Amino acid sequence: QVLLVESGGGLVQPGGSLRLSCLVNGGTINHAYMGWFRQAPGQEREFVARMHPSGSSSYYADSVKGRFTISRDNAKNTVYLQMNSLKPEDTAVYYCTQYDSYKDYVLGADPAYWGQGTQVTVSS
Repeated sequence: QVLLVESGGGLVQPGGSLRLSCLVNGGTINHAYMGWFRQAPGQEREFVARMHPSGSSSYYADSVKGRFTISRDNAKNTVYLQMNSLKPEDTAVYYCTQYDSYKDYVLGADPAYWGQGTQVTVSS
């Protein structure tokens, strides 16, 4: 069974940076389509970013494009989300996700696997 474990969340001032990590247990990520979602208080979960196993393609939400970067280290079975120029509206619980298929990845369907989430708070 795939288990996704996020880390790296915390409190940061507006304009600051954070890097979230997601360690994947129970399987190799070499061929896995990985992504990140977030959920702010009182709001629905929303897509943030996702990437192809080879790194040949990636997708971002318009709200984070140019500020966030998804990456991976297959040797460490870890996916990252580098977040720069953070804004108060980026405050949310961030979830690491894994898609079940290429089709789900391309169509942006709901991921099959979710981590427990890590809190990111952007505030002065």
